[in-house]
Amino acid sequence: MAIPISIDRLLSQRIVEHSRIEYKKGWNRLEILHSICAFANDIDNSGGGYIIIGVEAENGIPIQQFEGLPYDSLDRLQKDLLEMARSKMRPEYMPLAEPVEYQGRHLLLIWVPGGYDRPYKASSTLAKDKSEFAHYVRRYSNTVKANDREIKELHALGEDIPFDDRMNRQAKLEDLSFNRMANYLTKVRSALVEQLDNMPMRDMALSMRIATGPIEYTQPLNVGLLFFANNLEKFFREAHIEVTYIPDPTGEGMIEREFTGPLDEQLANALLYLKSSVVAEMVHKVPGQAEAVRHFNYPYEAIEEALSNAVYHKSYQIAEPIIVRIEKDSLSILSNPGPDRSISDDDLQSFHMYSKHNRNRRNGDFLKELELVEEKNTGVPTIIKALEANGSKPPLFETDEERSYFKATFEIHDDFKETETVKTVTGVNTRNIAKRRSRAQIKEDVIGVLMGGDYSQNEVSKKLGYSSVTNTFIAVIKELVADEIIAFKAEKPNSPKAKLTLIKK
Repeated sequence: MAIPISIDRLLSQRIVEHSRIEYKKGWNRLEILHSICAFANDIDNSGGGYIIIGVEAENGIPIQQFEGLPYDSLDRLQKDLLEMARSKMRPEYMPLAEPVEYQGRHLLLIWVPGGYDRPYKASSTLAKDKSEFAHYVRRYSNTVKANDREIKELHALGEDIPFDDRMNRQAKLEDLSFNRMANYLTKVRSALVEQLDNMPMRDMALSMRIATGPIEYTQPLNVGLLFFANNLEKFFREAHIEVTYIPDPTGEGMIEREFTGPLDEQLANALLYLKSSVVAEMVHKVPGQAEAVRHFNYPYEAIEEALSNAVYHKSYQIAEPIIVRIEKDSLSILSNPGPDRSISDDDLQSFHMYSKHNRNRRNGDFLKELELVEEKNTGVPTIIKALEANGSKPPLFETDEERSYFKATFEIHDDFKETETVKTVTGVNTRNIAKRRSRAQIKEDVIGVLMGGDYSQNEVSKKLGYSSVTNTFIAVIKELVADEIIAFKAEKPNSPKAKLTLIKK
């Protein structure tokens, strides 16, 4: 049975964390058995792992010139793997194995998803006269025997299968979209693509491990519906992203957008909208310096990481959307629930948010393979780095005592404060959030208009693209008058018809 992810993407380590891949030069039965047990126990709910047989590694990195395996050994190794899974594991656990060819060499790829029947034990020895079994877990990139605390933790985890990995008894196999599944396999360059023309829907779903059950009663897992359902919200109410732009506290001029569909689709579309309609750049030319200084109101990398993490970690048992709220001087992302209690309030304030457990271990796998999220626990450092590089203030992370929600707020860059909305274009198909002008830019533009003639405040305002005379615009006019750069021609400057003129010194 083909494994959904391709061998070249695994060997590049761009998709799966290093701690979830193990390389073996040859067939070391006992080490491989213990690694299978550890990945199946999946103590971090990270999605299990992969074992690549035939590749030698140095310091956890596969070497370029590896030997591979003899072609005539592949069948024997798979039979040996089957025997180990049945006789050397308690309870029985069957990983998925696939012979693959890479750079002209033969390898055996073993996929070990987190198991349903945790905790698992494996034989401590291969000696026939001994039958000692022990629990094994992953610690970073190592497989070790579990201690007493970890064994208790495995028993607790075994009583609570992550929601995304559960069978959805309200759904049928026909609720999955064959085309969406095929498109996904093509994107991740899976070997299953070659079998699409002749593969029944059930076989594909089982190969991707997004369905389970006997042939007469196969049903989708929640993760399958979240990524490949024809109608996502039929099974998960409010499972979408709402983006709301609120330029005024009264709600005047508010723009709302809703992004629906499979998780990867709604995330990609929401990010595209935010990048094209919200993120704005300001360029400052520095005298005597060839390179200009550039700042963004909100660095896109920080928004991308925060929203991707919200999609990844949201509970889809809670009928609440992810809400992105853009106000005059801030952008916030709200999702439910909040972080687990292994992350303390002090951790939130110091940005050390390293969660031991994933709420959605399978969702993370699919998002990583589509390159929509990064490795585990790298989200917050990426956000901090992007904000610092942009000269922005640190984010504000909020939750409540019950951890019922999590809110990440980004303050607008100082260069964009005290600016005015120039124009908001709304149409049937597009809604573009306004570009912004700083006070300095408004002054330059006012002078530019008055160089062409004398105009009233209303006339200058309209030429600059404003729908009305704003408080900031009036303040800028007063500053220019006080600096004797412009002046009112009429004796009554408060008159709407009073003309402004540029003073020539």
